Amino acid sequence: MSDANDDLDAVYALKSPEDNRRHYDGWAESYDSDFVRDMDYVLPDRVAEAFAAAGPEGPILDVGAGTGLVGARLVALGVGPVDGTDISPGMLAAAAEKDVYDRLFEGDLLGRLPVEDGFYGSAVSAGTFTNGHVGPEGVDEVLRVVRKGGLIALSINGEHWEKAGFKARFATLGDQIAEFRLQEVRYYGDKATGAHAADTGWIAMFRRG
Repeated sequence: MSDANDDLDAVYALKSPEDNRRHYDGWAESYDSDFVRDMDYVLPDRVAEAFAAAGPEGPILDVGAGTGLVGARLVALGVGPVDGTDISPGMLAAAAEKDVYDRLFEGDLLGRLPVEDGFYGSAVSAGTFTNGHVGPEGVDEVLRVVRKGGLIALSINGEHWEKAGFKARFATLGDQIAEFRLQEVRYYGDKATGAHAADTGWIAMFRRG
């Protein structure tokens, strides 16, 4: 079994969409045990809970759905219907086994999702907007697929909020967003160990302007 902190370092070193697809396809089968369990990865639950408390309207898109952790928590909270998208077909296959999504489909935020403008009532994402994954340029595609007034909640790695340009990007969005607020969030629970155990980030919560 690989060390969860080593796995995380490898993830942060990814460079391209193809790198991400290949890495996560290979990790999909063991992700919930080797990483989620071993690192006490609580971010998906915390993001889903904050999002649910803010009153999203469906249909909801889980962006970077992975193995379906956010979707599962939303459904447990009585929030939905939820669709999910991810760049990795292997992760989507794992998410499908949880049987919580109405629809799952492959998608790359750095390209164009197979979704009509303004189709979704809300969108949520945990763990996707960070180094090695999707940078601030991916926010535009989320905005495109959510209707005016729709709630959006995106977790953004704390280390990369300024360094990767997220803070600067949000400052340029103007009337494209409204009711913007940041909520600090822990990535890992009390059982986590190693160099990343104390990692924190932000939940950027806002509505489509």
